[in-house]
Amino acid sequence: MPDNLPPAFVGYPALSGHQLLSLEGPDAAAFAHAQFASDVTALPLRHWQWSAWLSAKGRTIAAFQLIRLDQTQVVLVLADGDADAIASQLQRFVFRRKVKLTVRTDLGVAGSFTAPEAASGAAIAVLGETLELDVGSDALPRTLRIAALDDTVLADDPAFALAWRQADLRYGVPRLDVDQREQWTPQQLGLDRLNGYSVKKGCYPGQEIVARTHFLGKAKRALQLLRGGAGITSGAQVQQNGAAIGTVVSVAGDLALAVLPLEIASDPLEIGGVEAASLPLLDGLAR
Repeated sequence: MPDNLPPAFVGYPALSGHQLLSLEGPDAAAFAHAQFASDVTALPLRHWQWSAWLSAKGRTIAAFQLIRLDQTQVVLVLADGDADAIASQLQRFVFRRKVKLTVRTDLGVAGSFTAPEAASGAAIAVLGETLELDVGSDALPRTLRIAALDDTVLADDPAFALAWRQADLRYGVPRLDVDQREQWTPQQLGLDRLNGYSVKKGCYPGQEIVARTHFLGKAKRALQLLRGGAGITSGAQVQQNGAAIGTVVSVAGDLALAVLPLEIASDPLEIGGVEAASLPLLDGLAR
């Protein structure tokens, strides 16, 4: 552990795969509201919500935490990285809006499997120069902190990173590797469980497909948590009685989130020839 570890990160292992993208300016909230699937302008200041950026075809490019820090700043917490690529793609839609996109390499993200000191639910806490978020529940408490790095390079902890990712999957938070981006609608990824998209607000990329699926009741697949063997990969087929019935979307060790039909037989499921057991998703992370 670095000797000059910032006080905010003492006891909080780094989540070095997480990246931050800041939207700053008078039009930051309006721009985010127009681009992302959640109702950004209805979010109170110093609160956060789950959100997603969709393609024009209603497929999920990225799912993330969105913090409305103040009147002129929105911060995206991108657990799956690619902040530079997302900022570059978003820049094409800025036009004349007064908003600046910045990848915040000066800030670090760390976590702990403990209850927050001051944050609660969707309300963030500002502890000096540190942002604290409640990203758990009574069943599985977790705290996420964002703070300046002060020229510190946070050490990776692979075991902690895996445990955090597994906790995300247990809560039904999709972690999208590159091969799974722009493949799934937010309904298929279960983002309704997290309040991660709106069917009531105005237009945003993919909104028509999302609304049509919602109001016509055409969602036939949803996210389910499975425990299989070692070596599961995203994109792997989930089989039942020798037939492929679904696809693995996210993997963390022996846990996987898979998009499966809403109604399936009770016969055993397999991934890569290994039996996979269905597990209940944890509630309590909707924001």
